[in-house]
Amino acid sequence: MSTTTTRTAGSRLFVLNRTIPTPDELRELHDLEQRLIVARADAIEAAAPDMPDRAALNRHMKALLTAEEADPPPFERVLAEDLTRDQFKEVVAQFAVDGLTESESFLPIVWRLPKKAKMAVFRVLVDEFGCGNLDQAHFHIYRELMLELGMSVDVNDYLDTTNEETFDFVNAFFWAAARAPYPEYFLGTLCYLECSILYAFKPFAAAAERLGLNPRYYTEHLHIDHFHAKELQVAIRELDAEAELHPAKVWTGFKLASEVIGGATEAAVASALKVA
Repeated sequence: MSTTTTRTAGSRLFVLNRTIPTPDELRELHDLEQRLIVARADAIEAAAPDMPDRAALNRHMKALLTAEEADPPPFERVLAEDLTRDQFKEVVAQFAVDGLTESESFLPIVWRLPKKAKMAVFRVLVDEFGCGNLDQAHFHIYRELMLELGMSVDVNDYLDTTNEETFDFVNAFFWAAARAPYPEYFLGTLCYLECSILYAFKPFAAAAERLGLNPRYYTEHLHIDHFHAKELQVAIRELDAEAELHPAKVWTGFKLASEVIGGATEAAVASALKVA
């Protein structure tokens, strides 16, 4: 077994998620995942409202998105209006482990979905990876933003300085795509991500523009994720048509993503405010 580093549990899980693990490392991965992600998902599912069908699921998802957009947390205003260039650089650094590896964690879901749901998700993945064009790939656009800020673009340089909340966010998607017992968990997490970006990335784009930075990483998402949000609705609908949909499991992924993404952003802004 490889020697476990002194890094945080979330950082260690992220490393294991991007490793071909030994049997001992795989057990370690499962133990960390159970503690950091699965227990949280189980609690959300246990408290899920009654959702007998997809229509009820859609009502609950729409209600959550509407409530979030109508009442943004205070840190979003701070991000959009107050952060200095160096403070915004810290926000970018806090999301480096996501941005530099964007969508790589999604790939294991492809074989787990029935054919029509698979195609809807795959259309999203094609966009995420720039339709095979490096200049359009989202991870590359994030890399360009980091280079503009004079930052390292080696993801390993951020393993010891990234907030646990960011690792919660990234590791949740690894679990949902590869090891969650039902694909509905992943469809819920990605559906939330694609839908919420349409309002959640506005303060990021505003900050970049205010600071004279290229906002392309954020504005690209504000444009394309309208289409991605629709594709995730298609994927959920097709899974319902092709298999037995479990609405509460979609909701669990959706609510989990809301919690971990919101937590990661709040923690990133808090870290930024510590930068002089």
